[in-house]
Amino acid sequence: TKRAVKLQRISSKRWKLCLMIICRNGITPLNHRWHNSGFYLIRIPKHCDPDQIDPLLLRLVPMSFYRMPANSPGDACLYFIIDSAAGLILYVGETCRSNKRWQGIHACKDYIASYQDLHYHYGLKTAVNAAFWWDAPVDRRTRQELELNLILKWRSPFNKENWERWGQPFG
Repeated sequence: TKRAVKLQRISSKRWKLCLMIICRNGITPLNHRWHNSGFYLIRIPKHCDPDQIDPLLLRLVPMSFYRMPANSPGDACLYFIIDSAAGLILYVGETCRSNKRWQGIHACKDYIASYQDLHYHYGLKTAVNAAFWWDAPVDRRTRQELELNLILKWRSPFNKENWERWGQPFG
């Protein structure tokens, strides 16, 4: 399996050490997935399974969320841009700085503006909002792997990974 291949990359000595730590802490493979992030073996909680995350059930916030004052750079999270009028996930993203990621330039902002303009032109309703999933892994590579799995699962048209399927939006 994919997990077994990743675990084989860890040297035998480190594997034994990790196994001792796992057994000592009472962690079982049924409760967690494992990810080899370079030197460390990282425990990925079972709740990080892409099949258990439904962006359409998350609390929606207005697209102006990034303009609100913040006293910290924020936390690691996954975020989703959703048209709740259509039940469509337009974009999936990840960040370790939830209060900073959307400040400044972000191509998705332009896609959203064009999407809304086009819908307005044809008299179609939209309800574009953001939603955040705060249980994202802190480890960047693990979080990005989860993000990619969700992009492929939801086939979000504003993510470049799906442009072959949908074409580049408003490009």
